Amino acid sequence: MKRIAPLASTLMLTLVGTSFGARAADQREDGENRDSLPTVNVTAAGASRARSASVAGFDDAALLDTPASVSVVGAARISDQQSRLLSDVVKNDAAIGENYAPVGYYENFSIRGITLDPGSAYRIDGLSAAGEQSIALENKERVEFLKGVAGLQAGVVAAGGLVNYVTKRPAEVRSITLGTDSNGSRYLATDLGTLFGQHKQFGLRINAAHEDIHSYVNGADGWRDFASLAGTWAIGARTLLQVNAEYQQKSQRSVAGYQLLGGTTLPSGVSPKNMLTPQSWAQPVRDSSLNTNLRLDTELGTDWRAYVQAGRSRAVIDDNSAFPYGSGTFASTSFAANGDFDVYDYRVPNDERRNDDAQAAVIGKFATGALQHELTMGLALTRRVIDKPDGVNDLVGSGNIDGTPPLPASPLVSGPAYRNLDNRQKAVFASDRVHFSRQWQALLGGRQVWMDEQAYSSGGTASRFTHRNVFLPQLALIFKPIDNMSIYGSYAETLTLGTTAPFWTNNFGVTLPPSVARQLEAGVKVDATSALSLTAALFRIRRAYEYQQPDGAGGYDYVQQGRQTNTGIELGADGKLSPRLLVGATAALTRARASGTGTAAYDDQQAVNVPRLRTSVYADYAVAGVDGLNVTGSWLYSSSKPVTRDGSVQLPAVHLFNAGARYQLRLGGHAATLRFNIDNLFDRRYWKDAGQYLGDSYVHLGATRTARLSLQYDF
Repeated sequence: MKRIAPLASTLMLTLVGTSFGARAADQREDGENRDSLPTVNVTAAGASRARSASVAGFDDAALLDTPASVSVVGAARISDQQSRLLSDVVKNDAAIGENYAPVGYYENFSIRGITLDPGSAYRIDGLSAAGEQSIALENKERVEFLKGVAGLQAGVVAAGGLVNYVTKRPAEVRSITLGTDSNGSRYLATDLGTLFGQHKQFGLRINAAHEDIHSYVNGADGWRDFASLAGTWAIGARTLLQVNAEYQQKSQRSVAGYQLLGGTTLPSGVSPKNMLTPQSWAQPVRDSSLNTNLRLDTELGTDWRAYVQAGRSRAVIDDNSAFPYGSGTFASTSFAANGDFDVYDYRVPNDERRNDDAQAAVIGKFATGALQHELTMGLALTRRVIDKPDGVNDLVGSGNIDGTPPLPASPLVSGPAYRNLDNRQKAVFASDRVHFSRQWQALLGGRQVWMDEQAYSSGGTASRFTHRNVFLPQLALIFKPIDNMSIYGSYAETLTLGTTAPFWTNNFGVTLPPSVARQLEAGVKVDATSALSLTAALFRIRRAYEYQQPDGAGGYDYVQQGRQTNTGIELGADGKLSPRLLVGATAALTRARASGTGTAAYDDQQAVNVPRLRTSVYADYAVAGVDGLNVTGSWLYSSSKPVTRDGSVQLPAVHLFNAGARYQLRLGGHAATLRFNIDNLFDRRYWKDAGQYLGDSYVHLGATRTARLSLQYDF
C-alpha cells in the first residue's frame, strides 16, 4: 500500500487543530469556564524535578515516600535534548545502559547491569507493552524508570527493573515543531489538544509526527510516521474515563554490529559511518506497532477509590538484512583474525509480538487503633504471544571489515508464520503502607502469580509447557527523621524466565527453567529544597547465572549454574541549584560478578557489558541579561566494560560531551522555542555497546558528532 505523503498529512492535522482550538477559544470567550476535568499534569519547558511517579506501585506516589530507586525524565528535558529514541533518554541516568541497541533496529537496555526482558519490562501507562518496537516519545509526558526487582509491580519480569511511558493527557495546547540535523534528516510534529463540553468534561489530544531519517551510517536511512489520540471523559463528579491509542510505522536499514577478530581482539581503524555489508538486495527493517489502553477511575467514598484498565500492544517486525556473522563455519561466533566474516541473507517477515494486559485495583485508607493504613488490592491478567516464521538465514558469501563485494541474494523463501509462544499469567496483589507514627512507615506487599507458558517448535507443534505458582513478596521500612528526608530499607523478589540455548550449543532450542531473583536495597532521599532532590541507594541483586559452558570437547552446553550477584551504589541530584541553574547528575558504581559457575575462568569476573563506573551530568543555565536564552550541556562517562565472560577483552573507557542552547521568543504574537544541540561535541570515536543477542556477542560503534536544530511554535 502506498503511503500518504507524511509531511502533508501532518500539516493537515495541524490545520484541523487550528480550527479545533479556535472553537475552544470561542467557548472561553463566552464565559464557559465552570467545572473542569481533574487536574492534568503539563510539564513546561524549564520545569525542575519530578515529584511523583507510578512505576514503583499501582498509582502515582510521592518519590520521597517511595522505598525504591526511581528516576523520571519529563517532557521538558525530552524536548530540550531533542530525543527521538529511548537511547536518547536513558543517558540521563547512569544506572541504565544500552544492551544491543543497533541503529535501525528496536533497542534494548540494561538496568543495574541486568538486561531487560522486552516481553515484560516496557510499559505504557502501567500496562505491559511489546518491547520489540521503538515507542514514540511525541505523546509522552514522562518516562519513568524503576531500578531493580519489580515482582510486586509486574510479577514475571527480569530483575533489572521497569520502564514506564506515561502519555500526555488532554489539555489546551496547540503547537507544531520543525526539525533537522547535520545528516540532513527532516522532522515535523504536531501537538493539538482541547477541553470542551458545557463543563469541560470532555478532552481530546492528538499527536502526530513524521521523520525522514538520515543516519550517520552510510546506507542506513529510513522514515517514521506516528499518530496518537488521547481522550478523557469526566462521566460525573466521581468517575473518569481515559482512552489512548497510538500507531507507528518505521522503516530503516539496520546496522549490524562487529564481532571480535579471532575471538580475542576488537576491530581497529573502522569508521562508524561505514556499513559492514552494503548489499542492493538488503531491505530496511520495517516495524509497525499499535498500542491502545483504556482506564476507568471512580471514587467509592471519601477515602476509597478504584480503577479498571486494559490494553493491547502489538508489534510486527519485517526483519531483512545482509548480516555478518562468524567466519569459515556456521559454528564460528567471531570474525576471522584478518577481519573476514560470513554474510547471511537474513529474513524473518511478519514477526508479531502481542501483549494483552488487564488490571483492576481498589485503593483506600483506614485506621486500626493507632495505626493508619493505605491499602491497595487488585488482580491482573496478562497474555503474551509470539507468532513468526522460521525465516531465512542463508550463507551467501563473505566479506571483510575493510569492504564487502556485491553478493547474490538467497533464492530461499520464508515459510508461513506460526505460534511460537503463548504465555498466560493470572495474579492477585496487595500492598499496605502502615503508618506507625509521623516518622515510621512500613510497606508490606506481595503478588501471587499463576503462570502457564506453552512453547512451540517449527510448524507450530507444542514442544514445552511450563507452569509456575509463586508468591513474590516485597517488604520495606521507611524512617523520616524530618519531613523532607526519608531513609528506607527494602526486600523484594521476582520471577525471571529462563532463556533459550543458542543454535551453536549442544542443547540448541532448550529453554532453561524460570528462577527467582532477590534484591536487598537501602537508600536515602532528601528534598534539599523545594526544587532540588538528592538520592543515594545501596543494593544487592542475586539471580541465577545462565551461560554457554564449555564441554571440554570443543562444544558448549547452555546451562543455568551458579549465581550472578550485582552489588552497587547509586547517587543522584535532580533539580535547581539556583534560580538560573538546573542540574541532573547521577553516578552508578556496579560490581556484577558470577560465582559457582563450574567454569573457573568465568568466576569472579565482571559481567559482560557492565561498566564498574558510569556517570551522567546534565546542566541547564538561564543566561543572565538575555531573557529566554538557556545554554545546556552534559558529560557522560563510562569506565571500561567486558566483552567476554572471562574479562580478557574490554571496551575502553569513554568520556562524551554534549552541548546545546534554547531560546524562547515571540513569533506573530505567539510563543516559540528554538533549540540547538550538538551530541558528541568533540566527535569522539568509541564503542558504545557490547550487548548480547540470542546468545551471541556484538560490539557497536557510537554515533559521530551530530547537530540538531528545531523550532517549536505554539499557536
